[in-house]
Amino acid sequence: MKLKVYLAHPRGFCAGVDRAIDIVKLSLEIFGPPVYVRHEIVHNHHVVNDLRARGAIFVEDLEEIPRGAVTIFSAHGVSPAVRQEAARRSLQVIDATCPLVTKVHLEAIQFARQGFHIALIGHRHHVEVEGTMGEAPDSMTLVETLEDVEAMTVPDPTKVAVLTQTTLSLDDANHMVAALQQRFPGIRLPRSGDICYATTNRQAAVRRMAETCDLILVIGSPTSSNSNRLVEVAISQGARSLLVDDSSQIRTEMLSGVRTLGITAGASAPENVVQEVLGWLRAHFEVELEPLEVVSEEVSFTIPKELAELANQAGRRQDLVAKHTV
Repeated sequence: MKLKVYLAHPRGFCAGVDRAIDIVKLSLEIFGPPVYVRHEIVHNHHVVNDLRARGAIFVEDLEEIPRGAVTIFSAHGVSPAVRQEAARRSLQVIDATCPLVTKVHLEAIQFARQGFHIALIGHRHHVEVEGTMGEAPDSMTLVETLEDVEAMTVPDPTKVAVLTQTTLSLDDANHMVAALQQRFPGIRLPRSGDICYATTNRQAAVRRMAETCDLILVIGSPTSSNSNRLVEVAISQGARSLLVDDSSQIRTEMLSGVRTLGITAGASAPENVVQEVLGWLRAHFEVELEPLEVVSEEVSFTIPKELAELANQAGRRQDLVAKHTV
C-alpha cells in the first residue's frame, strides 16, 4: 500500500535538550562513572536508558547520592531548596538547566522582589513547575485551568504578573493569559514569551501537517510534556494523532485507511528513533517521503564554563565542547 509521509522540520531535540545530554556525556568522560542526575535529564526513556548504560545514575532525592559526588541537575531546573540541600551534602553540582527555564526562574525572582503576586500557568506536579514555584513560593499561585483563574486570590489585584511553563500548548497558554487579563486587567507579562522557541516551532509544524494528514504520529515518551502537547495541538486542528515511544508501539491496523501520514518528534525524542520509525514504515508500506519545513532552527547554548574548562584540561571530547561554544 502507498503511504505519503510528511516529515516535520523542525522536530526532535531542541538546543536545551541537546545541551543537557551532552553535559551528562561530558561529565561521564571527565569524572568517570558513576555521575548522579537528579530526575531524568530529559523526559525520554531512550535517552535515559542510553545514559544509564554509560554510567549515569538517575535519582529523585538527593539523599540517594553519596556525599561529595558529581551531581547534575536536569534540564527542567530545580528550586533553591534543592540547591541548598546539594550544598549541605557537599555535592559537586553541574547545572544542566535549560537557559530558557532559567529565564523563567529569574523572571519569578524579579517579579516577587517588585511586590507582584505571580500566576504561574503550568501543569501541577511537573518537575519544571516545582522548580519555578520554589523561587518564590509565597508570591506565586499555580493556575492549571480556567477554574483556577477564577478561584485565584491575591493580596493586591493591581500587582499581579504571569509566567508560564516553557512546554505548554501555545493556544492553551494564550487562553489562560486572556482569562487572567480579564480577571486582572493590569496584569504584567514577561518581556518575551516564556513558551520556548522549540515548543512553538514544533506545534506550528503540527498545525501545518494537520491540514493534509489523515494521521499524525508524535514520537516521544508519555512523560514528555511537549510531546503530549503536540498530540493535543493536532487533535485541536481536527487531525487524528497518536503518541508513540518508538516503532514497537505501531501496528499496521493503526494505519488502516491512512493515505497521508505526518511524523514529528517531541523536543526530547532522539533522531535515531525517528529514523527507526521511518524504517518500520518502509518495511510495511510503499513510502513516499516529503519534508515539511516550517522554520529553520539555528539555536545553540553554551555548556557550563567550569565543565568546558575541565574538558579542555583533560583533552576530552572537544567535539562536544566546540558544539556548545558560541
